[in-house]
Amino acid sequence: MKRSFNFSAGPAALPLEVLQEAAAELYDYGGTGMSVMEISHRSDEFVDIARRAEADVRDLLAISDDYAVLFLQGGATAQFAAVPLNLLGGKRSADHVDTGAWAKKAIEEAQRYCKANVVASSKATKYDRVPPRAEWKLDPDAAYVHIIGNETIGGVEYNEVPDVGGVPLVSDMSSTLLSRPIDVSRYGAIYAGAQKNIGPAGLVLVIVRRDLLGRARADTPSVMNWTLNAENESMYNTPATYSWYIAGLVFRWIKRQGGLVEMERRNRTKAQKLYRAIDSSNFYHCPVVERDRSLMNVTFTLADEAFDKAFVAGAEAAGMYNLKGHRSVGGMRASIYNAVPEAAVDALIDYMAAFEAEHR
Repeated sequence: MKRSFNFSAGPAALPLEVLQEAAAELYDYGGTGMSVMEISHRSDEFVDIARRAEADVRDLLAISDDYAVLFLQGGATAQFAAVPLNLLGGKRSADHVDTGAWAKKAIEEAQRYCKANVVASSKATKYDRVPPRAEWKLDPDAAYVHIIGNETIGGVEYNEVPDVGGVPLVSDMSSTLLSRPIDVSRYGAIYAGAQKNIGPAGLVLVIVRRDLLGRARADTPSVMNWTLNAENESMYNTPATYSWYIAGLVFRWIKRQGGLVEMERRNRTKAQKLYRAIDSSNFYHCPVVERDRSLMNVTFTLADEAFDKAFVAGAEAAGMYNLKGHRSVGGMRASIYNAVPEAAVDALIDYMAAFEAEHR
């Protein structure tokens, strides 16, 4: 069976072992004679799937009982609204750090419900970095501080957890969650769309400190109310059952590989190789300052954008797909999530060298 190398930013590559396991169970899950896509979310079989998935992700991330873990729908974009709806708690403002496209979207959505203070921005430097913490003008009375842990489009990432004092820190970790160990206790809430390192699109994972529940505005839609979802074990309405099931398989796959410590080792190896190839060339350029480069989304440009189409076409001919950068920034982007093997990065580096030799 031919397998291509998929560098898509999301929906992204899934582990082959997970796909094979899901394929084997597609028509008959656990001897039921039915697919997971067909069984009731209230059935004993699915309740077992859900509870095992939660237990496994809690184990992987060392999530204490002080936090609720929710498996919701709507993707991370829906959480741009859910965060202020659930966390304002009567306050009128929240602090936001502007690091690029997704931060801007989060700010725009939050402004529907509160005053979204932009406490720092890297817009002036074309979003090539995380604004230094010393420049942040935080409001100690803000309901929370919101960051985008990794800007998937721009390839900018927080490589340290910012200290925001006693105000809850909220992070969109769609592109980084499960790529390495993190200290969940440093955050008030974390959310992540599944279609990067968790599973297929259609699911979003929310990790929220329990003492922050119960603050939702009265007009919060029930399906977006974290408290209601926590009380109903993420089954206030019919959940994204198949995506949840696949996420559970991914969690178990990560554990079999050696957990998040091993994921981080692999991911740093891949990223270091690719950034080294870019930095050692006069033909390729990464626009992100070194200290804030993403481990998951490596962005780069070619010496002349006139080469872009040929570069993408040649990569696809060689079995490497989805390298074209986001339409808003151009260039190239190689998303090297957990399921992307080191061999894919090696193949890309070899192709880049050959392309440079031909076109420089």
